[in-house]
Amino acid sequence: MPEKKSAPVDLERIKKRLEMLDKRLDNIDSVVTALVERVMRQPVTIELTCPKCGSVVQIMLTSSTKTAGKG
Repeated sequence: MPEKKSAPVDLERIKKRLEMLDKRLDNIDSVVTALVERVMRQPVTIELTCPKCGSVVQIMLTSSTKTAGKG
């Protein structure tokens, strides 16, 4: 019968882990949204350095928006 006692504990553990995952996804969503909003206003340059060879790679994110013209 110990399995019946562990089932509610396991269910609570799963609920807590799902809540943690939900919070993490919300945080990721917030960061991505802020980044996209910034890119829409001005370009963003990401600079990465290769840990093996030391080469620097630059990635520039830009946005081009079309203004709505009068029909």
